[in-house]
Amino acid sequence: MSLFDQISNDIKAAMLARESGKLEALRSLKAAMLIAKTEGANSEISHEKELSIIQKLFKQRKESADIYSKNNRQELADKELFEAAIIEKYLPKPPTEDEINSVLKEIIEQTGVKSPAEMGKVMGIASKRFAGAVDGKIISEKVKQLLANI
Repeated sequence: MSLFDQISNDIKAAMLARESGKLEALRSLKAAMLIAKTEGANSEISHEKELSIIQKLFKQRKESADIYSKNNRQELADKELFEAAIIEKYLPKPPTEDEINSVLKEIIEQTGVKSPAEMGKVMGIASKRFAGAVDGKIISEKVKQLLANI
């Protein structure tokens, strides 16, 4: 079952249970996926694309919650955090820092990268490998650290 189908089923369950907060978060997920489906020539989207959409929405909710908290709007921050928690359930379990480092070291060895100037080669492979599981910013920082030590 694709994530889109799972989200659709969860929307039905939330409607039956009258969980309006959960329903709102799930509908935003489904809407983003429907938009992605209509953008391309193919009516289906890949699992990686689904994960990237979910990751993006999760990140947006977290950033919005931070902004609301800084502006003393805790009720809005709580709503965003609640939606982020619902969205996070559809993301794969993030790998540990050690797992990330070992995979990145393996990629660096495979590509034969010897300097930070060649960081793009590693990032391309690493982004695909960690799609939806790890934020690109974190991957970038780790790659920079590892390449600086070469």
